[in-house]
Amino acid sequence: MKAFAALLDRLVLTPQRNAKITLLTDYFRATPDPDRGYALAAIAGTLTLKTVKPALLRELVLERMDEVLFRYSYDYVGDLAETIALVWQAPEDMRANRSPPLGEVIDALQAAGRTEVRSLVRTLLDRLDASERFAFLKLVTGGFRIGVSARLARQALADFGGVDAMEIETLWHGLDPPYVALFEWLEGKADKPEPESRTIFHPVMLAHPVEDRDLAGILPTDYAAEWKWDGIRIQLSANGGNRRLYSRSGDDISHAFPDIVEAAAFEGVIDGELLIGTASRAGGTTRSFSDLQQRLNRKAVSKAMLTEYPAFVRAYDLLFDGNEDVRAESFLARRARLAAVIEQLPSDRFDLSPLVPFDSWDELERLRADPPDPVIEGVMIKGLQTSYLPGRVKGPWFKWKRNPHTVDAVMMYAQRGHGKRSSYYSDFTFGVWTQAEGRDVLVPVGKAYFGFTDEELEVLDRFVRNNTVERFGPVRSVLAEPDKGFVLEVAFEGIARSSRHKSGVAMRFPRIARLRQDKLPREADRLDTLLAMID
Repeated sequence: MKAFAALLDRLVLTPQRNAKITLLTDYFRATPDPDRGYALAAIAGTLTLKTVKPALLRELVLERMDEVLFRYSYDYVGDLAETIALVWQAPEDMRANRSPPLGEVIDALQAAGRTEVRSLVRTLLDRLDASERFAFLKLVTGGFRIGVSARLARQALADFGGVDAMEIETLWHGLDPPYVALFEWLEGKADKPEPESRTIFHPVMLAHPVEDRDLAGILPTDYAAEWKWDGIRIQLSANGGNRRLYSRSGDDISHAFPDIVEAAAFEGVIDGELLIGTASRAGGTTRSFSDLQQRLNRKAVSKAMLTEYPAFVRAYDLLFDGNEDVRAESFLARRARLAAVIEQLPSDRFDLSPLVPFDSWDELERLRADPPDPVIEGVMIKGLQTSYLPGRVKGPWFKWKRNPHTVDAVMMYAQRGHGKRSSYYSDFTFGVWTQAEGRDVLVPVGKAYFGFTDEELEVLDRFVRNNTVERFGPVRSVLAEPDKGFVLEVAFEGIARSSRHKSGVAMRFPRIARLRQDKLPREADRLDTLLAMID
């Protein structure tokens, strides 16, 4: 644990991308198996451990510390793992114990039964120093915020082994922690590992947002356009009777969409958008993202839900046609193959994403601003002759989203952030006005924690500290009256009705666009404005 804790400490304090890669490659070089593989999995988010609930951690620390003192400490630090790591007091006879290796800790956690987890976690906290405790707690709660993405970790692997990053990308989702065979290959001790299943996830091709002058340097005749639908990007893989449905990040979501998996009677790999409704080939309509959310993140789906929220795939691209890898072919060639595959699949479950005819970028901009369906959030622009290149390579593909909706809302609550933001109030709940019992009141409509600059965060944090009216643990209620408060301009991608929220509405991707210190709270928008956007 000592080497792993030191790695995390240095990664947190190192902002430069290349320096982080160097830290990772040095760690891989100096650390034996299986510790380095488990560390890689923990950082990349592929390590699955027996769940250690925050409630259990609170119970353990309160066995040795006054509850009020702990609450004050937690409120000051702002992060549960860091608070427990700092305040934990181990018995004198435990402090001289050797720090266990990372692999030993993980093996013990995976082998522990439900009744054994409590005593195991307590013993491990006693054996570790403060830095190691912090690393251990982040490990079991899955709360790493160290500025290292899974992609950057894979790039460090490629640098460590002196191979192309694309080779790591193609292998990654077919291998499991602690990646012993992968490291042996990278060190030249064994052959390149082969994934056990052909229905593995393949890295997806991503698009760059259109920026100033991006389109001025390219010809419309060299590109095709498609609508960008507001669902979730998926990859559907079928081979030899085995079928898997993956999210864009490689999570297997087959169990939540058995209707799609059952209908996937083809051989190959399709890239597309998962939507709720009925495919256009069967004359159906596309429903909102809020309907799709009813089925996401479920371990099982009832027959009633399958009937009420039927899913379908709008296909964008083809990666494999049978066992043939077609990613090197042009977009037009892959699309022709894809059309033939889709034609053989059930018409209510699969359709082909239609192309959007246009002659100029100005014409496409007009279409983008006024799409024919409310579930469309913009357009995709794809080079006609481009190959399917994993990752976000600028040039072949662009995404041009519809301008976001905006409303003026009033800050109501604030919560401390995590990681580098743990000493700031950076998560803000905001509301709009509505009528209740004959008077105007604020009702919460969303929460945002990004969109502002570091300088603006200082302004927001200062307002929270100077205008707190109530405290609820790490959350503060702030002054929010018609003539006193803080107005935020909130941007969001979409809005839908929601029975789960007090306001009756749910925003999609809300973020703070501007600080409206020039406005009084009474000038903020009303709930009727948001409802009118839905209608």
